[in-house]
Amino acid sequence: MVRTGSTTAPELTDQQIDRRAERAAAATARPGYKWIALSNTTIGVLMATINSSIVMIALPDIFRGIGVNPLEPGNTSYLLWLMMGYMVVTAVLVVAFGRLGDMFGRVRMYNAGFAVFTLFSIMLSVTWMHGSAGALWLIVMRILQGVGGALLMANSSAILTDAFPTHQRGLALGLNQVAGIAGSFIGLVLGGLLAPIDWRIVFLVSVPVGLFGTVWAYWKLHDTGERHHSSVDWWGNISFAVGLIAVLIGITYGIQPYKTHTMGWTNPMVLSCLIGGVVVLAIFCVIETKVAEPMFRLSLFKIRAFTAGNIASLLASLGRGGLMFVLIIWLQGIWLPQHGYSFEQTPLWAGIYMLPMTVGFLVAGPVSGYLSDRFGARAFGTGGMIVAAFSFAWLALMPVNFHYWEFATALLLNGLGMGLFASPNRAGIMNSLPRQRRGAGAGMTATFQNAAMVLSIGVFFTLMIAGLSKALPGAMTSGLTAQGVPADVASKVAGLPPVSVLFASLLGYNPVQTILGQQVLGALPAHNAAYLTGRAFFPSLISQPFSDGLGVAFLFAIIACLIAGVASLLRGGKYVYVEPEAEPDDGAVPATVAPVEPSHADRVEADEIEAEDERADEETFATDNSRTAGVGVGGSD
Repeated sequence: MVRTGSTTAPELTDQQIDRRAERAAAATARPGYKWIALSNTTIGVLMATINSSIVMIALPDIFRGIGVNPLEPGNTSYLLWLMMGYMVVTAVLVVAFGRLGDMFGRVRMYNAGFAVFTLFSIMLSVTWMHGSAGALWLIVMRILQGVGGALLMANSSAILTDAFPTHQRGLALGLNQVAGIAGSFIGLVLGGLLAPIDWRIVFLVSVPVGLFGTVWAYWKLHDTGERHHSSVDWWGNISFAVGLIAVLIGITYGIQPYKTHTMGWTNPMVLSCLIGGVVVLAIFCVIETKVAEPMFRLSLFKIRAFTAGNIASLLASLGRGGLMFVLIIWLQGIWLPQHGYSFEQTPLWAGIYMLPMTVGFLVAGPVSGYLSDRFGARAFGTGGMIVAAFSFAWLALMPVNFHYWEFATALLLNGLGMGLFASPNRAGIMNSLPRQRRGAGAGMTATFQNAAMVLSIGVFFTLMIAGLSKALPGAMTSGLTAQGVPADVASKVAGLPPVSVLFASLLGYNPVQTILGQQVLGALPAHNAAYLTGRAFFPSLISQPFSDGLGVAFLFAIIACLIAGVASLLRGGKYVYVEPEAEPDDGAVPATVAPVEPSHADRVEADEIEAEDERADEETFATDNSRTAGVGVGGSD
């Protein structure tokens, strides 16, 4: 027997639980509520994703504000953790928070996410410390802000899936996905606009939105799904967190130099984290097959649409995760200085020049989501990945000093391809899940995506650094000595890890000025120093080595997208999970998902909603506050 909702409510039969949960879903699925759910969750996802990228452009102003040079030896860890700590914590926690949403209410967890996110947005802006202490404070607060972001992302898709009927889920999830992708690019522009005014505004900008979203969600959103109050899988949660954190830490430090090596993949600590993390994750998988209420429901992988959709999603995230970093370095380190922009201006303009990708996603996401409601996800998912692979091939063949219209068209195609894929793929995954497993399933999907994004950044950086390390030292030595830099200084500078050059470009610093320092530049003739620190020397120096690394990185992205397209093709036709009349007591998930013809699915779903509304009215079901005895419905429960 399963008890849900209030602990004082009488024990209900499985049939009564299903009946009341269905009536609650019918009440909140009426016109009006579903659009409230879409609006609120879209604001939440937009806020969370804006904050994942807004810091990237604001980093120079943040570090200047706290008095830290992130490129000094020992300080690159601060830079990496401010950039990636947020992504790491969301990757680790979303699956656990999705499971908790199934147990205690998705809206309750979602509301908590808004509140936590808003609180730590405030805490990020009130630091009084400077130097290393200030950097550590920001990293810790950023990680805790990521806890709120994980709560939002883990439950938003499940809330939408509960609120929308099958024939509209693709559109709803598509709009939600558009907000998520658009937020990552909007964050770049916002960071560039706000950080020069005051770096604290970068974090404070989320506060009014968070306060509004928290109050609105608490007031208007209601849990429509069935709650399963069961024991927490502590061993599963702990082993998963330890294993994934170890792997992601290994990736983070693997792209940093180690002793005389340009990267840290031979660092014993990195190897221990990677190997140990994989072993712990393998133990986690064994644990999940033994416990009664697992956090990570491996039985969901019996559903072909769920498995294929998640494999495709993971590979797509691998292909695009590091793209933003590569494009920013390309624009800020080479193209923008060559076209008259100072290094200090490049962060803002890089975000602006990348907007065609956002436009492509904004156009394709809702349209493909709407059409996938009728025709299924397979064609759109596979087609989108083919378009994305083509755009990566175009970018790989493009000269480093490109014509902007060509670059913008390739980015537009990339956005269109990713938009065609993302919305139908997410809808296909969520439609394949049983109602009471949607939170856990959404968390698993988000975990794959977020972990793949961090892994992708590590892969892209590794490939770029490998390309730079072959040609950059020689080019740097000859270029510096030609401008009067002493040979020993030029040789020493050329021996610096290429990651310093990449980070300087990423931050919008003048790389040569940062690396040489004022003492060396001051000893040179004025015209030589001006040329070295001008807009032409560094871009021309790095162009060919950068192009070599760029080609390898884009080849990786092409392969990932093509394999993702094949995985999407293997998902089968349109799949919609058919709820049994009563859930089995053991919580097992049926191994099959019924394929339904689109027109029939639309008709059946509409008829069920209409009939349920009539039955609910006849039985005087109280919908005023969406609270039903025995089922914990309502954001304030």
